[in-house]
Amino acid sequence: MDFRTELTPEKLPVLIRLEDRIVTIGSCFAEVLGRQLADNKVNVLSNPFGTLFNPVSIDKLLRAALLKGEPDPDLYIERDGLWFHYDFHSSLWGHTRDELHRRLTECLIQTGQALKSANWLVLTLGTAVVYRHLETGKVVANCQKMPGFLFEKYLYAYEHVQGTLTGLVKTLKQVNPDLQILLTVSPVRHTKDSLPVNQTSKSILRAVSHELTVWNEQVHYFPAYEIMMDDLRDYRFYEADLIHPNAVAETYIFEKFAGCAFDDELRGFITGWQSLRKALAHRPFHEGTESHRRFLENLLKQLDAFSKKTDVSQEIKEVERRLRAFQTIDPGANQAA
Repeated sequence: MDFRTELTPEKLPVLIRLEDRIVTIGSCFAEVLGRQLADNKVNVLSNPFGTLFNPVSIDKLLRAALLKGEPDPDLYIERDGLWFHYDFHSSLWGHTRDELHRRLTECLIQTGQALKSANWLVLTLGTAVVYRHLETGKVVANCQKMPGFLFEKYLYAYEHVQGTLTGLVKTLKQVNPDLQILLTVSPVRHTKDSLPVNQTSKSILRAVSHELTVWNEQVHYFPAYEIMMDDLRDYRFYEADLIHPNAVAETYIFEKFAGCAFDDELRGFITGWQSLRKALAHRPFHEGTESHRRFLENLLKQLDAFSKKTDVSQEIKEVERRLRAFQTIDPGANQAA
């Protein structure tokens, strides 16, 4: 008997290759996916603006990046002696407004350059619920822990979400005609909005995502939300907050992603790299022995082979450092061991 509904996504019509350049933008899942790609030595710019939940804020910042725009001058805010910006995550801050402005401008320029040369953009949509700053009338990405009475909270209508993302896709294709766009809906539930509103919000995002894939051959969808809600329908796959997927779920979803989105060469590369990562993390019981030296020398040879495909300079430096440590070990210690 089957006791769960396993979801195996169909292969994407275009597959991600080892040499491809990827940008991830959006909610927590975009950050998780970006980190997993980076850990596996895939060329990725991961969530440069910090966590973004709603499509309005995603659209605004991507347009600013692509058109060499600057941060919205109306949305800087000082709190507790530090400066933040309502369009960006609170991880981007400055001691002064000028310092923050420089940092955000550099971030926009870097992201714009990455998007113009990228092969893939992964957009993770978190919620259709938005917060509008009453003083400026503008939708914000982050309320920056300011009082709730400064904002109006509401559910963005389907037509508005559709128009926003349709226009964004059009702009992205104009700037980078070869760009492949992969949409996902975040599996993280926004329970503070209430479960009924969260479900309505996710439904809007999912329906718009489907429509975009129908009308644009360069737009694809990966069912991260569906895998979490149906395949992993058990609270043992959640963190203690019962909202965020835990490490087991994140790994499972990434494996599903790799199975449907990566070509054979990239999957083979990742399998080999994961094995090598385990070896790099290995801490010997008998450090300083001849067998340990041979282990490190073999590790260095493997890293040299990987260096022809990806940047492993830091890993090579670390293994060379460990090998140099043998010079400080008393030769008699090996005999005693």
